Amino acid sequence: MLLYVVLALVAFILYVKYKQSYWKRRGLYQFEPDFFVGNGKNEILGRRSIFLLFRDIYEKARALKQDHVGIYFFLEPLYIPTNLNIIKQIMIKDFPYFQGHGGFAHPNDRLSMNLFNLEGELWRNLRTKLTPTFTSGKMKMMFETLVSKTDGLEKLIDGYITRKEPVDIKEAAARFTTDIIASCAFGIESDALHNDKNDFREFGKKVFKPNPLVLFLASTVPAYILGPLGFRFIAQDVEEFFIETVMNTIQYREKNKIVRKDFMHLLLQLRNTEGNKATDAQTLTDDELIAQCFVFFLAGFETSSTTITFTLLELGLNQDIQDKLRAEINDVLDQHDGRITYEAMMEMKYLDMVINETLRKHPPAASISRVCSKKYEVPGTGVTIEKGTKVQIPVWGIHMDPEYYPEPDKFNPENFSAENKAKRSEMAFIPFGEGPRMCIGLRFGVMQTKIGLISLLKNFKFTVNEKTRTPIQMEKVSFVLSVEGDVWLNASRV
Repeated sequence: MLLYVVLALVAFILYVKYKQSYWKRRGLYQFEPDFFVGNGKNEILGRRSIFLLFRDIYEKARALKQDHVGIYFFLEPLYIPTNLNIIKQIMIKDFPYFQGHGGFAHPNDRLSMNLFNLEGELWRNLRTKLTPTFTSGKMKMMFETLVSKTDGLEKLIDGYITRKEPVDIKEAAARFTTDIIASCAFGIESDALHNDKNDFREFGKKVFKPNPLVLFLASTVPAYILGPLGFRFIAQDVEEFFIETVMNTIQYREKNKIVRKDFMHLLLQLRNTEGNKATDAQTLTDDELIAQCFVFFLAGFETSSTTITFTLLELGLNQDIQDKLRAEINDVLDQHDGRITYEAMMEMKYLDMVINETLRKHPPAASISRVCSKKYEVPGTGVTIEKGTKVQIPVWGIHMDPEYYPEPDKFNPENFSAENKAKRSEMAFIPFGEGPRMCIGLRFGVMQTKIGLISLLKNFKFTVNEKTRTPIQMEKVSFVLSVEGDVWLNASRV
């Protein structure tokens, strides 16, 4: 009996060693993994952010002058390119080989069937349907709805000042973007800015505090196995809330013939094809509409609130940059009768530079995943990526590379002057991805970030409160790169 146990143990060890030599056998440099768990032991155990792992791997690979490397997540091989030309091939030129993110999507989990998770023809058809919803013209249509939320934001900050309390800017920004997305995606006035126990805010928090076991299963077990077993990426109470909210909104609007300038109206136009010549390929089903509202909500409130938070933290640490940006905001608004208009926002070039610098140093999507859909030979290398292999684009590592950004730890909006941008590859700045799977909602996300910052900086001056822990730490388990704990700022009227 003991002999069988020993033989089984030896066989297991040899099997793991074989699996974790996958890249070495294919002629690609690999970082030696820990037995069985691979290269991400600390990240698997929730000790630090997965985004730090990919940033570290990028930096080590660049130091070794490796254009691409291999690592392991348990026994699963991950391919990590560091050469911008290879990254461009994967994301743009050879996109047909890398169409999916590798996320969990199964019809049994309705909310999972959204644009971010879908792959292949399902993704392509849905992207085609939704693309007209995100044009600059449609964004301009929603502009006033977004601006209307700034009154509540200003009152919230004023309340902190009156009470002589520091501002929890991370929470304030999240409540602002929650109200915007609830209004634009669901047509509901959620009032999170006045009520911190608001349902949208509470369920939003739940989604962005993922269960590590759920994350692990979704990233390692195929959806065609998990789905029929009743696996849910999103908790049932969250799913029920969003489904009920969307269906109630649809019924109310159709019964009362309500028309609003928001995403929901645009999605309903796609759904309601009676009387027009739309084909099935151009229309939305109820389930598709629900799933898209859900992913719009998630992508819209968390990434923008995180960007506002990081921007104000950096401006609190760099008063000269904050003063320069405020001067631009006031100068432009003076030319537009003091009103925040779409045209005024588009004229604020330094605001663009500041936001881009924030997205460089703190990209919400700090690593972008792709899955190889058919056997692919990396051009000029002799390395082959097999079908089903996962790829991680180390966005944060690229953004912090001193070859592209001198003194990368320094917050320097001049990195995005026209002159400096012209010196770099366009692939050295990819906070929203690139190619056909580039974030469809980036215009909306940037627009609400800008509106929030314009409203705050024209009215208030911010400094960093001593309660804010510096240097900042990153959330250990999160879908996006975000600060661990609260970010406290002192605010005063200007």
